[in-house]
Amino acid sequence: MKPPDEAPPGGDPPGAPPLFLERQSYRRRRLMDAAKLLPILGAALFLIPLFWPTEGDAAVPMSRAIVFVFLVWAGLIGAAALFSLCVRSWGNADRAGKTDAD
Repeated sequence: MKPPDEAPPGGDPPGAPPLFLERQSYRRRRLMDAAKLLPILGAALFLIPLFWPTEGDAAVPMSRAIVFVFLVWAGLIGAAALFSLCVRSWGNADRAGKTDAD
């Protein structure tokens, strides 16, 4: 007799997560991954003005850099708000027992 922990030949071990993910849970995981990468994207975007030329004919005015930083800041707030709305709608759908119909 083989021990119960041992995987059957050609099959998954007992207690292994299923290989197929529901579309809803797959989308949730991808959106959570995107939300986790948002601060890294923001930091990279905030560093862009440091690479702009500051001397010579190709110099970028400081006012343009400040406008860029403000727009990145506003965009990050907007993206975080969208993630928040998605998470809130998931919570409401889970409480109501609904699923995404896609």
